[in-house]
Amino acid sequence: MKAPREIRTYCPRCKAHTVHKVSIYRAGRRRSLSAGQRRYEAKQKGYGSKRKPEQKRFAKTTKKIVLCLTCSQCSYTRLKEGIRLRKIELVG
Repeated sequence: MKAPREIRTYCPRCKAHTVHKVSIYRAGRRRSLSAGQRRYEAKQKGYGSKRKPEQKRFAKTTKKIVLCLTCSQCSYTRLKEGIRLRKIELVG
């Protein structure tokens, strides 16, 4: 699917419709000292089985792609709900 690089949409901070820059959201590196990560590592540690069962076959063929919208006026960034796509291409 082709998506525009710039989109005119509502900005909650400006309280008006402004031009937003569109990019694809990518998760950053996990913080090793965060509470959730410490809990996960503690549960993984030791003998016995894995924390969650390993999936044998996958039901889904695509992942949800989340779009990152950045306002051109106030540079407020918000994420747009993920859409199931095989591939996305930003054009324009």
